[in-house]
Amino acid sequence: MNNKSSSEIVQSLVLKAKKAQSIFENYNQNQVDEVVTAVAWALCKPSNNKKISNLAVSETGLGNPEDKILKNKRKTLGLLRDLKNIKTVGVINENKKKGIIEIAKPVGIVAAVTPSTNPAATPINNIINALKGRNSIIVSPSPAGSKVFRDLLILINNELKKISVPENLIQTFDCDVTKELTNELMKNVDLVIVTGSLNNVREAAKSGTKAIGVGQGNVTSIVDETADLVDAFKKIKMSKTFDNATSCSSENNLILIEDIYEKAINLLSKENAVLLNKNQKEVLQKNLWIDGKLNRKIIAKSAKFIANELNLKVDEDVQILMVEEDGVGLDYPFSGEKLSPVLTVYRVKNFNDAKELAKKILNYQGIGHSVGVHTKKDERVIELGLDLSVCRVIVNQAHTFATGGSFTNGLPFSLSMGCGTWQKNTIDNNLNYKHFLNITKISNLIPGKEAELKEYFKDYCEKNDPKELKNLE
Repeated sequence: MNNKSSSEIVQSLVLKAKKAQSIFENYNQNQVDEVVTAVAWALCKPSNNKKISNLAVSETGLGNPEDKILKNKRKTLGLLRDLKNIKTVGVINENKKKGIIEIAKPVGIVAAVTPSTNPAATPINNIINALKGRNSIIVSPSPAGSKVFRDLLILINNELKKISVPENLIQTFDCDVTKELTNELMKNVDLVIVTGSLNNVREAAKSGTKAIGVGQGNVTSIVDETADLVDAFKKIKMSKTFDNATSCSSENNLILIEDIYEKAINLLSKENAVLLNKNQKEVLQKNLWIDGKLNRKIIAKSAKFIANELNLKVDEDVQILMVEEDGVGLDYPFSGEKLSPVLTVYRVKNFNDAKELAKKILNYQGIGHSVGVHTKKDERVIELGLDLSVCRVIVNQAHTFATGGSFTNGLPFSLSMGCGTWQKNTIDNNLNYKHFLNITKISNLIPGKEAELKEYFKDYCEKNDPKELKNLE
């Protein structure tokens, strides 16, 4: 640690960040947008993306390079789409009727704590959102992903030099990342963004700094008897196998209505999903969790790798390992998040039972995050939205690609999904540029009319307190 204390290292970064941000906050909108484009190009440039994606898999052992390349490109382009023509400098909104003018201001210095599952895509998303608001940012990557981000930062700075951006606008530690450094950083910035470790989310909440932490996923998808089954299972296969299921938005549990159960299993088998027998399930459970924690040697590996490693006799072209389950909770670990191409399958009698089972799974793990449904009945979609404690209901879509924003839905592109108060998060939507701004509101005088008692209490008093009606005049 260069013989410096955690406090000295952090203070050095913060001082440099303040100097850079004090210059950057004077940029106009066109200059800001050019900086955003430069950062995005640093990862989207095909040669850079390939290099960083290969490095991410070799360093972390998680996912696969081809899907990392697609994820980095798609998530970054999607964010650029969301930010195009968005004002974040000066007056950004004016409501003449209410006499309100809104002016965007930076929050200052942002700290972003990012996970090893997405060592490039998540930092870039945080950086672009932060820069769009004229902030500086210091990234604390997971130790496993630290080399990936340092190399990515070199590429970013190469682009920023071309447009003469202040030095140190984006920084990271030049030493091993430790809990002490991360915790000290969180105490000394203006805003903390945490994606990944629940321990980091808790530490951020205790830091005394405004913190936006996001929650754990454990996505359950319901497929009912009205669904287009061929379409549903193609999407579930694409979603579940993408990047070896490293995403918190990957389907973990599949609830099937009894009437379609056998057909569903057959269709899934055509999508290279194999249903393990009881003995194989026991072997997988014993190895997927070690002392109650997911086994890092197995998670985010391909189904074929896992099967070969555990000597599970399955077809060579297997892409998803399925296990049947009938319980939920600690005694049934397959009902939780698996971060691997392992899909837990439940059979229920009807849609109502499916909804109630989804509630139990959410209450065990993943509450607030999201639920998927494949159906042709709009009323069932609304029912899930009304009755389940989730921030997103993903309808007839490949969940992994849809939850964090898509070119075919209206959710903001993000790799950080808020889960609301259900997981003690400060946000209930996808992290986006608005979270990186302070807004000054100018309030002007407008024509007004004083409220009168009878406007608001006449109907109530007629029903509940009629003797007071005469006093409302």
